[in-house]
Amino acid sequence: MANIKSAIKRVRQNEKNTAQNTAKISEMRTAIKAFNQAVEEGADNTQELFTRAQKLVAQAANKHLIHANKASRTTARMAKKLNA
Repeated sequence: MANIKSAIKRVRQNEKNTAQNTAKISEMRTAIKAFNQAVEEGADNTQELFTRAQKLVAQAANKHLIHANKASRTTARMAKKLNA
């Protein structure tokens, strides 16, 4: 454990930020899975689920939680499923 006050604070901040980032990524993955499941089942609300998942993917990319190319690829795959 760090002895310096600023290092102790940095450890606290890192733990908090890691928890927030993990939650955001988890929320994004859950939204993508919900969309994919709805498409497979032929549900009526696929457009709404697509919009929500797309929004969460874009937010994750803007915060550098995922790479911009991964966000683009994920969105494109979901759009292809939606229009198929």
